[in-house]
Amino acid sequence: MRALLIGFLLLALCPGGATAVTPAADSDAYHERGRAIYNFRCYYCHGYSGDARTLSATFLEPPPRDFTALHDDPPSRSRMLAVVRDGIPGTGMAGFGNLLSEAEIGAVVDFVRREFIIAKRPNTRYHTAANGWPDHERYRAAYPFATGALALDTPDERLDAPARRGKRLFLTSCISCHDRARVDDEGPLWDTSAVSFPRKNTCCNVPPPDSLSGASVYARHDIPPRLAAATPQQRRGEALYQANCAFCHAADGTGRNWIGSFLEPHPRDLTDPAFMACLTPERLTRVIEDGLPGTTMPAWRHVLSGEQIAAIVAYVDRAFHPLARRHAENTLLSDGPVPSSNHAHGKWKRGTPPERD
Repeated sequence: MRALLIGFLLLALCPGGATAVTPAADSDAYHERGRAIYNFRCYYCHGYSGDARTLSATFLEPPPRDFTALHDDPPSRSRMLAVVRDGIPGTGMAGFGNLLSEAEIGAVVDFVRREFIIAKRPNTRYHTAANGWPDHERYRAAYPFATGALALDTPDERLDAPARRGKRLFLTSCISCHDRARVDDEGPLWDTSAVSFPRKNTCCNVPPPDSLSGASVYARHDIPPRLAAATPQQRRGEALYQANCAFCHAADGTGRNWIGSFLEPHPRDLTDPAFMACLTPERLTRVIEDGLPGTTMPAWRHVLSGEQIAAIVAYVDRAFHPLARRHAENTLLSDGPVPSSNHAHGKWKRGTPPERD
């Protein structure tokens, strides 16, 4: 009798058996198990309602699957099991085979098929009392911006009074999770900013904060020098340096900011008199153009134009330390022919010694 019972169990559990059964997708307990897994693992990209209307979906290409849009010919259950287990190469869909058991994968797949594809139900909402939102309706004025019905960068003069209130509400409350929602002008894809981290420090043998550094001993190096009566070329170089070079060399040119402190070898301290006494504008131009092998200094010749590099050189000379005369490089830093000051990428204009107001 025991052997017969075991035989029946093996036959029922074996996928290849003639009488293999599908898990009880119509069981409430089984369905709720799938819901719990989905709401923990899948909602971030696919959304609580399975429609992929999430912030993360706006950054993914191709976008996550909208399960609610599947009607007549949805993927087979076996295909969905494989996708959840193994992921889809070239997309944001990761494999969960190392995180979920086969039973859990089956439960979440059956939940998606029943809840979204077949029944078109909304599952649940994030802004519920259980999630800490007892009166979410008080944010209703901001809904058009959260859902994308109104672009966040719509000028205030084109909005009526309720919409302006909703925009202010969104910017002071909702934006922390919804980010910018929808905008008409996407702006730059990636905009870097040279910032020292972390506050209060977390490692390394560094001195304690002082009244100038505030919460971080690196903060002082994120403050660029203020130049008096800079030339137009130096102003262009200032903008280019602070947007590109300060990330490693620090806004004040010392290389002692948070990022620079962890690079090996450390970025060059452009305020060091001993080094700067040997650095000519021609040498600095070559280093910016070609980089330095064996360091984190990249080549910029395909990123910046000759005129832009010349402007950075002029800014470094003015803001941090006067660059050397040509003979210093020939005697101390010689590594080949030195180009003339009328460089192929634009004449370098020597600045006056640093003046700071």
